[in-house]
Amino acid sequence: MGLLSEGSPLSWPETKKLADHVREHGITQFINLYTLLKDKQGDVLKWGDEIEYMLVKFNHEEKKAQLSLRAQELLPVLQTTEKETPEKASSLWRPEFASYMIEGTPGKPYGGLLAHFNIVEANMKNRRKEVSALLEKDEHILSITAFPRLGCEGFCVPKAKPDPVNSASRSLFFPDEAIYLAHPRFRTLTRNIRERRGEKVAINVPIFKDVNTPSPFEEDLSALGDDGEKGKNALPDHIYMDAMGFGMGQCCLQLTFQACNIKESRTLYDQLAPMCPIMLALTAASPIQHGYIADTDCRWNIISSSVDCRTREERGLEPLKTNRFRINKSRYDSIDSYLSPEGDRYNDIPLVIDQEAYQRMRDADIDHLLAQHIAHLFIRDPVSLFSEKINQNDEEDSDHFENLQSTNWQTMRFKPPPPKSTIGWRVEFRPCEAQITDFENAAYVCFIVLLTRVILTYRLNFLIPISKVDENMQRAQKRDAVLKEKFWFRKDLVTQNSSESIPNSVGTEQDDISVEMTIGEIINGKGDEFQGLLPLISSYLSSVEVDADTHCTIHQYLRLIQKRASGELMTIAHWMREFVIKHPDYKGDSVVSERINYDLLTTMDGIQNETIECPALLDHPRSKTQSSIPDPIRMAENCPSTC
Repeated sequence: MGLLSEGSPLSWPETKKLADHVREHGITQFINLYTLLKDKQGDVLKWGDEIEYMLVKFNHEEKKAQLSLRAQELLPVLQTTEKETPEKASSLWRPEFASYMIEGTPGKPYGGLLAHFNIVEANMKNRRKEVSALLEKDEHILSITAFPRLGCEGFCVPKAKPDPVNSASRSLFFPDEAIYLAHPRFRTLTRNIRERRGEKVAINVPIFKDVNTPSPFEEDLSALGDDGEKGKNALPDHIYMDAMGFGMGQCCLQLTFQACNIKESRTLYDQLAPMCPIMLALTAASPIQHGYIADTDCRWNIISSSVDCRTREERGLEPLKTNRFRINKSRYDSIDSYLSPEGDRYNDIPLVIDQEAYQRMRDADIDHLLAQHIAHLFIRDPVSLFSEKINQNDEEDSDHFENLQSTNWQTMRFKPPPPKSTIGWRVEFRPCEAQITDFENAAYVCFIVLLTRVILTYRLNFLIPISKVDENMQRAQKRDAVLKEKFWFRKDLVTQNSSESIPNSVGTEQDDISVEMTIGEIINGKGDEFQGLLPLISSYLSSVEVDADTHCTIHQYLRLIQKRASGELMTIAHWMREFVIKHPDYKGDSVVSERINYDLLTTMDGIQNETIECPALLDHPRSKTQSSIPDPIRMAENCPSTC
């Protein structure tokens, strides 16, 4: 969720008055950080994952599954080891937006050794055990992206009622009690985003039209209380949601990489950006929203809408009068520009920037690409500010910079080192949806880490125009995108980068570098036309020393990626939709009832704790003894054939 400053939160009117102060000092802090650390060299590869979890309470007598609002009780206990003996902490725990969510990371980052892949899944399992040891009877920890009946009547325990008149969100569906209230940031963000926008956030997700789904589909909101808007922004044939919690109350899988220097971090930021929509589609896991089957598979646009604090002027619905800019995207969305010189030619969409902030950075010898990136982030207002953090020492603090940096939630995040820290320049990879099992989460993590090693070792070039990355992001969220959609991807990955500038406009030679391919073709290859990412990883692994045990671990992970990409194994989204449609209680009306929700989540719980086998998702027993190695991901010759 980003920066978690402690203190007394300010109201939106108070925060608005201080917006220029935060921006001015935030830029000063970034300039100071950059000047001090731009030449920092020699940091080794370190990386780690972040998984967000949900607490679910099963009522087996009534056949109900509900979200358990006990995160604020559990977190202080989970954080005990970190606070008392940090060197012994195998996991670190942080609050998340909702009171049914917790975020877990490894106690220490992993390093450059491939053997570390052998402990990723074990650490994830240990995190579950740590939480499970504190849970009540019939309470479980699940790594699911979206709770299927979030915001429906009785979705949480203890029971809480929405208050559309006095709550932070004014939601008809999502009560304040479901927000993590032990830290003031989350409720403050909810309130300030709504107040800055001038109305409630509006989330509209296309509904999956089944044989008995009403046409047009429209929810009756009249009995839910008067929020002052009466659902005016609800669209026909869409699932309507109206609170930050519907987006930020969903879970994800993220990775952070430390680079050896600022140049390498900018390279990774750019090269991984085109992979964001590919991985979003491949990890798709949220086809059910607010008790209905959606006609989409992913959470991204939902979260984007849930924190969209742009006013009507900024959204282009009214002429600019009181606001500074017309802004094309929510503050939660895909990146808008590349950072490396090689990426500049592909920055083909107009970039709105704070010109004064940009000029200050240029005057401080910060290059054009980085200055425009930061100046683009700083077109936003702060939406959470604490009275204790107003006046800072810009030589030593970075909270004003992080205030805006951490509330621009994009597919990638470029992260300068914190002040007075041994941490290096980092990038964060943010699109992936949370998977049911630790095996799946570990597989996707290790795949992306391996991909970064291949990119840097072979100096691969994944760059395509930013506009096509945006187009891919929308395609990635469509129903069964892995099976049905094609994505723009670079045809020739091995052509050396060149920073010679060419016009940033549609119709130039940029258009010849990419071609539309399926996810299966991008991952597994397309004959002589495209090598595929997994064969490139296989080639890399054949060129480095890897022990047999690590080979076998990696092989299992890559086989999952291979089969998900080809369609041999279902994405979680496809499996969930099929589970509901085949349920005996399903009436063909797109509705996910209490009983269906209960059966779905108990099954997912059984899959993750390995009491239920699901060959449609995971086609092998959970051991390192396998009968064969498929061609596209065959490892080095010394890997035992029984792997």
